[in-house]
Formats: sequence, structure tokens, C-alpha cells
Amino acid sequence: KMSLGAADLRQRKKQNCTESDKMAPEERNKENSKLGRSPKYMLIQRFAKLFFGCLAAVTSGMMYAVYLSTYHERKFWFSSRQELEREITFQGDSAIYYSFYKELLKAPSFERGVYELTHNNKTISLKTINAVQQMTLYPELIASVLYQASGSEEVIEPVYFYIGIVFGLQGIYVTALFVTSWVMSGTWLAGMLTVAWFIINRTDTTRIDYSIPSRENWALPYFACQVAALTGYLKKNLNCSAEKFCYLLVNASTYTFMMMWEYSHYLLFVQAVSLFLLDSFALAQTEKVHEVYRIYLFSVIVGYLLQFENSALLVSPLLSLVVALMLSKSLQMNMKKSTFVSRLLKIMYIYLVLTVAVTLNFLLKMFIPHKENGHLLKFIEVKLGLNTTKNFTMNWLLCQESLQAPSQDFFLRLTQSSLLPFYILVLIICLFSVTQVIFRRICGEPLKETVKLEDGRIGERPEIVYHVIHTILLGCLAMCLEGMKYLWTPYVCMLAAFGVCSPELWMTLFKWLRLKAVHPILLALILSMAVPTIIGFSLWKEFFPRIMTELTELQEFYDPDTVELMTWIRRQAPVAAVFAGSPQLMGVIKLCTGWMVSSLPLYNDDDLLKRNENIYQIYSKRSAEDIYKILTSYKANFLVIEDSICNEVGPVRGCRVKDLLDIANGHVVCEEGDNYAYSKYGRFCHEIKMNYSPYVNYFTRVYWNRSYFVYRINTVISFQS
Repeated sequence: KMSLGAADLRQRKKQNCTESDKMAPEERNKENSKLGRSPKYMLIQRFAKLFFGCLAAVTSGMMYAVYLSTYHERKFWFSSRQELEREITFQGDSAIYYSFYKELLKAPSFERGVYELTHNNKTISLKTINAVQQMTLYPELIASVLYQASGSEEVIEPVYFYIGIVFGLQGIYVTALFVTSWVMSGTWLAGMLTVAWFIINRTDTTRIDYSIPSRENWALPYFACQVAALTGYLKKNLNCSAEKFCYLLVNASTYTFMMMWEYSHYLLFVQAVSLFLLDSFALAQTEKVHEVYRIYLFSVIVGYLLQFENSALLVSPLLSLVVALMLSKSLQMNMKKSTFVSRLLKIMYIYLVLTVAVTLNFLLKMFIPHKENGHLLKFIEVKLGLNTTKNFTMNWLLCQESLQAPSQDFFLRLTQSSLLPFYILVLIICLFSVTQVIFRRICGEPLKETVKLEDGRIGERPEIVYHVIHTILLGCLAMCLEGMKYLWTPYVCMLAAFGVCSPELWMTLFKWLRLKAVHPILLALILSMAVPTIIGFSLWKEFFPRIMTELTELQEFYDPDTVELMTWIRRQAPVAAVFAGSPQLMGVIKLCTGWMVSSLPLYNDDDLLKRNENIYQIYSKRSAEDIYKILTSYKANFLVIEDSICNEVGPVRGCRVKDLLDIANGHVVCEEGDNYAYSKYGRFCHEIKMNYSPYVNYFTRVYWNRSYFVYRINTVISFQS
């Protein structure tokens, strides 16, 4: 029965596709004859609209990429820097990603380079890692292949090629948002407004300014393309060729997105929940939604295989939800009937799917060995106040700005650019309209096949309902974690721009207000043009001079102390040396010198997290002997102490590295009512600078400047007092 039902759905889908293809021209010809327009005239008009819209979308993306490149050059003076000075601009995890890109280009062959990355024992001491799997290095693999295959070695330097690809992807990101807003509103004026808001609120829409090689900068453009294609795919009365194109684009972009970012399945899970709620209330064609579920399923399988059998994907909530939805498919087919039993099943359906998904996920985690970010679950418990901890790593993560609740400045910036007020207005109108539609569906009223402008029912369009649910879910996450704003704010720009440019939204509002003095359709058409035009002019007047000032103002980024440190390491340190210090600095040392390090700024591996905590003890109140034992256990030869961490004066007391270490080690007197004992040792990073025993017995200072102190870890210990 299931196979017959599926075959029937596919046959019905094909029939609908061919019927829409046949009916659409007839309906358009009738409408054109009523308006006195020839089909040829309408074809030219549609082609011109499509051509200029696509031209505007591509131009917006290209201009944004050029803007990023120009701003980056003004900020870092890249063209006038030496290679070492350029590489220092990559900080933390960004330095690690770019260092592996360099290693791939230096390898004698691409195959050899990939092998060395998958069996890497030259980065972290006493540890062999599969860097491609652990750090999701597919972007670097693709960039290195393109650089060598295109013959760019003689044309452009590797660093320019690398950041150029990232900036180009950001242009595609903006173009995809443009197209999404255009498809929803029917006018590319909405796309222009989306791009304007995105650029003006760049501080809150992207992290490209702070971390060029970060995984989300590679992945989110593909997700934006997937959302644009999904928006078109969910539309009603879509002709067959356009539907196939959107379906193929959803496939390709979902697979690519899954490969570019280790956390991509969490974002796809949020999207799957949105589609699940959309389908639960029968607001979209079930066969289309389930086709997307199949794409998710195959994406997880492909990701599992290409990511070296990554078990985290098998125990992901995305896979459990999709399998539960597929199992419950037959039940939902029965729900479409307008009977009392079907309405009762409709209420039980959500509960059934969630129960099956949770049970399945629990069983998978029981039987499949995995390391699916156990610290992430602990973090959520502490973040929600369900647990407390003195663990250094957990408290350090809680202190990160990206994991805090968003500040008032964030909402103030969105309000000053007029984005937040219009977003709230559009969201309220769409949400009320969707609520009305859901109530009608529960009462057994069918959806209209085609929603006309005069109907004022914007909530009956499935792509609109999907975006409303999606933006609400992302918004809830952004209200908890400031780092999630980079996922939410771009779609705030898109939804707000769509709303103010959509005559249907204004018509929905006027239907509620029951306007009689002015013809509502005419007023809706006027406002859909006038409001975005006024917004555009006001944004141009206020923010365009600021953007031009950013591009013309020369900024100074120069870190001579770090340059001197890297130069000394290159010239004086033995090739086989292992360096220890803060993970962020170790990433820069690995990139700029190629020397082996004892830790890296990676937070998806429990062993590395423990290493980071142990090596951070150089800033705690522990004895020289304890620190020596820790460092030698990782075969470290040199220790680098950063004055900025040792003498840190943080804005939030209790979030400095040394404060967190004191709490974890029990070296503070009083903290939130708990009493602790003093340590009998001074702070190691201070005491070692005094050059007295026992510190000089274990460590010998070999280099220092204003910011860094480098000590050789003695192999032969002298116990002279």
C-alpha cells in the first residue's frame, strides 16, 4: 500500500506539473486579451523584468564582493605587507585553516597533500589527527585544487586567491538573499532593499571582518542558495521546468552545505522543523515537503561517507527527525481527509513524530559509538541554569561574547537602520494571517489553488509560511546566543524587505482594516512602491557617506611584537621544537613558522579541550614543578607567555583566564558565597619573570619583547637554590 501510495503521489505530481504547464499559457492569454495586450508584448515584458532583475542581483553580489576586498585592503594594507605580516592577520582558528591550505600547495601532489592531512602528525605533539575530518577542510581542498588547476600560480599569490574565493562566496550570499526576496515579493526592488540592509548592518549579519576562513563564511552562502531554491520550490502553480530547476538546486546546495561546516546539520534540523510544522497543518504540497526530507536523508548519508564515517551525523537530531517523518508519512496522508478522525489525528501527529524522533535518537546514541560534542550538552545545561560547574573550559565558553545573550546595542543598531521596526510589522501581519489560515484548515476549509491580490491572504502562500516559521525559530536562538545573530539577521533583512515591497502584505492589512475611502488594491500597489523608495532614500542619505568613509579611511593594523616573535622562532628555534602557550597564539605560530605546537584553538575534541585547559595553567597559581610536568608530558621544548593574558584587565571580572583558572583550581577566597583557600604559590606567569629558584631550575628565558616572553624548557634540571 505504501508503494502504491507513493506511486500515486508521483503520478499526481506529474499530472499537476503538466496541467500547470498547459493551463498557465491559456490563463495568461485570456488575461492579456482582457487587457488588450498581445502575448508577444507580455513575453517581452516578462523577459525584460527577468533580465534586469538578474542583472541587479548579480551586480549587487559583485559590488559587495568588491566592497569587502577594498575594505580588507584599507584595514590591513595587504598589498604593501610582507608574507609574514599578512599571515599574522589570520588569528586563532582562522590561522589553522589557512596553514593547511598552505601545506596542500607545498605538497608534491594533491594526493600526497590529502594523505598528509588525513594522517597528520606534524601539527600537534604526540597526536595524529585526521585534519580533514576534524576541522572540515573541504573548503581548503577545493581552493587548492582550483588554484593549481587554473594555473593561477603565475598570476596571483595564494593568499589573494584564498580570500578572493571567500569574498566571492559572500557576493553569492548577497545575491541569494536578493533572489529570495524577489521571488517572494515579485519585485526586484525588494532585493535591492535586502542588500542595502544587509550591508548597513554588516556588523550583525556576517563575521567576515573578524575571521575570513571560518567555516560559516564558506558554508552560509550555499545555505542561502538552498533557501532561495526552496522558496521557489514551495511556490504554488510553478511550471514543471522551474520546479525541476529549484529541486536540483536544493539538492546540490544542501549536499555542499553539509560538507562545508561541521554544524550544518543543526541548521538543517531547524529548517526541517519549519517544514514539518508547515506540512502538519497541510499548508504545502506534502509530496514536495517529503522530497526535501529525502534530500536531507541522502545528504546525511553522503556526508557520513565523505567525512570518513562521521558518527556524529548518524546520531544527529536531523536524521532522527527525518526518519520519524518518513515513518509517519502514511498517517499524515490520512489526515488530509476532512473528517473528525482526521482532525484528531492532526493533533496527535506532531506528538507522534516528536516521540518517535526522540526515541530513535536515544536508541542511536545507545548503539552507535560517537563523540557528538558531549561538552555541548553540558554547556546547554549550565546555560539554562539546570546545572553549575567550576570547570575551566565550560566557564570559559560561557564567558565568550558569542555565547552570551545579545546586548542592547544589537537591537539599537537594527532600530537605527529602520530594519527592526519594519521586520516586526511584517512578521506580525504574516503571523496573524498564517494563524487565520491554520484556523480555517482546522475547521475543514480548503486552501485556494491560486491566491489573488484582492483576496488579502498572504498566509496561504506556503513559501511565506515557511519563512515566518523559520525566522521565528532562528530568532529564538539568536535571543539566547549572540553568535546566532549571524544566522538570523540576514533573513530579517530579507523578510522585512519582502514585506514592505509586497502588495499582498499591504492588501492583507487593508482587508483587516476594511478600507472604503480609497480603493485598497490601488493603495497597496502604491505603498509597495512608495514605502521601499522612501526607506531607500533615507538609508542612502544617512549611511552611504559612512560606508564611503570606511573605504577611503586608511586604518592601521600592525603588530610588531608578534612579527618579531615569529621572526625569532624562524631563525633561532630548532626545526623539531614544540611550542606551548595559549591556543590562539599556537595557531598563529603554526601558520607563520610551521613549527609543531602542543595545542590548537579547536573546541570539538575532548582531548584538545583538556590539553588547552592544562596548558592554560601557566597563568594559574601553581608551582614551577607542576607546570614543568604538564609541559613535558606534551613534549614541549619552548613556552611562550603572553603579557596580555597574564596582566589581563577584562571588562567582566570572573571571565578573565586567570580568574577562571583560580575558580577551577580553588585558589580564590570567596566566589558567590563559597569559600576557598589561598594558594601557597604565586601566579606562575608573574613569578617566572623574577628569575629566581625554583623557576630558573626548570625554565630558561631565551627571548622577550613588550608582549611575549619565551622560555626554553630545560631537559637537565639544576636544583641550585
